[in-house]
Amino acid sequence: MATPGSQANPPQSNPLTKKLNKVLSSRLDSDKELLEALQGLSAFFTENSLRTRRNLRGDIERRSLAINEEFAAQFSEVKKQLDGIHDDVQAMSRCCADMSQRLQSVKSHTSDLISQTSKLRGEASQLDLRSEVAGLFNSRFLLNGDELRSLRGAKAAGNDIQHGFFTALQRVKEIHGDCKSLLRINHQTAGLEIMESMALQQEAAFEKLYRWSQSESRSLTGDSPEVSSLFCLAAAALQDRPVLFRYAMEEVATSRRAAVVRCFIDALTRGGARGTPRPIELHSHDPLRYVGDMLAWLHQALAMEKEMLLVLLDKVDTSVSTGSVQLTLCHTAEGICRPFKVRVEQVLVNQPGPVCAYQLAGLLYFYHSTISSLLDTTSTAILTTLVELRQLAQKMFFNNLTIHASKLLEKVELPSSGLNPPVALSETLSLLKNILLSQDVTVVPLEARQEDFAKILSCLLDPLLQVCSLSASTLKKSAEMAVFLINCIYQIESTLAIFEFSDTRIEALKGQTEAHMDTLVHEQMSSILISVGLAEIYNTVQQVAADSQLHTIPGMEPSSISSALVKFDSFLSAPDSCILPEIKLLYNSKTRENVQNRAAKSICQAYESVHDALASPAVGDVYRQSGVLLTRTPQQIAALLVL
Repeated sequence: MATPGSQANPPQSNPLTKKLNKVLSSRLDSDKELLEALQGLSAFFTENSLRTRRNLRGDIERRSLAINEEFAAQFSEVKKQLDGIHDDVQAMSRCCADMSQRLQSVKSHTSDLISQTSKLRGEASQLDLRSEVAGLFNSRFLLNGDELRSLRGAKAAGNDIQHGFFTALQRVKEIHGDCKSLLRINHQTAGLEIMESMALQQEAAFEKLYRWSQSESRSLTGDSPEVSSLFCLAAAALQDRPVLFRYAMEEVATSRRAAVVRCFIDALTRGGARGTPRPIELHSHDPLRYVGDMLAWLHQALAMEKEMLLVLLDKVDTSVSTGSVQLTLCHTAEGICRPFKVRVEQVLVNQPGPVCAYQLAGLLYFYHSTISSLLDTTSTAILTTLVELRQLAQKMFFNNLTIHASKLLEKVELPSSGLNPPVALSETLSLLKNILLSQDVTVVPLEARQEDFAKILSCLLDPLLQVCSLSASTLKKSAEMAVFLINCIYQIESTLAIFEFSDTRIEALKGQTEAHMDTLVHEQMSSILISVGLAEIYNTVQQVAADSQLHTIPGMEPSSISSALVKFDSFLSAPDSCILPEIKLLYNSKTRENVQNRAAKSICQAYESVHDALASPAVGDVYRQSGVLLTRTPQQIAALLVL
């Protein structure tokens, strides 16, 4: 009999139940394999019936078998193809083995050839390196074909020197210098051979260049020659051969010397192109312009020559070109010395006059300094010529002054009644003024002007003062002599005052004027004292002692003194009436006024001496008792005479 427990457990142990429970508990949406199987089943399980369900296993197995059979059929085709490939690989393997065997055989037979080929390749690389080194060596130490042709000279358009010549010559110089590096290493033989070859090339090139420079120099004969760039390069190249360079510059100097002389003669006789400027010799009647035009032309010509030489030697070292320019200019200017000197000497020999001679000397001095600065030297023929001509002009000038002074002394002119300076003085001072004014016009240094000034004054002024003294010695009165000399000296001072360096002379002349004024003042005072009768009284007072008994001396009587004082009072009322007529003839109003003032002062001093003597205690009472009244004091006298 079954128990209750046994009735509950059997459903759980039923296999169908278990499967059913398992199916019910499974999640179909997450089982991919089951889903794929169901999807594959749906392709051929189209009808859900009892028969189809019963035949399902068989259908599945038949379908699986059909698939396997199809796979086997397809794989058999693949197997056939793989077998074909295997056969091909086997054939290729056999071919490769055969080729490898043959290559090994060939390699064993060609190993000598390969080693020989490798050796030849190494030798070829060495030969290439040697060829490159040789090419570099040749390019550095040998001339190429174009350079050799340029040096040896293929004439082009009639000129066998071209720019390529100087390039090749510079190349030869560089190679000759580079050969020294070969001598310092183990290539002395090659270095010496190349150096010798380059030296021969250089000498031949320099000889050719020198001859070409000679030909080029001979073509520099025009008024304004054009220096070609090739000639400049030639001069720069020839400086490496000082002797050839000097000879070449001498050729230039010779050609230019002849050209400059010809141009100078043309400027003198023919003038410029189409008559402008006119020939210089047309102005030969005017010495100053004639010589000035020649000097101006000379300066301009030398300036142009220097400019041409500077262009020619522009590429030459400064240390060489400076001296060459000087020497060439000096040699060029030597040709003008003779024709220029002859013409200037002819002008000076014709006695152009002292003013003109002095102007010519100053003009020559100016151009001497100008041309010396242009030539940068002081020792050359043209400068020596200018110095000699200046010395000749100065000699002629001072000779003219000496002759003029001699003529003044030979014929002394008598003073006129108006005591005016003589005509010779005015003429000489006019000459002196013209000379000194022309000195300012010429450009002469300060020291030279001062030296010339002193010499000129010595030549003219000293004889002129001597002539004035001789002329004054013919006068009888001292006052006339003093006035005449003062007038002469005043005119001389007036002339010298406008010039520099005249202070010393003017001071000396003022000293002479003062001496003559003293004489004139003394004459004026003596004349007034004599006219009023105080001269004898004043002389007596000056000679006797202060305590002397003046009234006992003859001429010092009270009556004589009273009479003299009355006349003196009359003089004080009209002092101008007693002025010497000679004083009125003085040229300078200041001098005339100074003489009158000094004369009045001297009269006051004389009156003061007489007044003090007459009013002294020793004789004062005697004169007062005798009626001598000293009504005016010396201060009153000074006031009346307007001192």
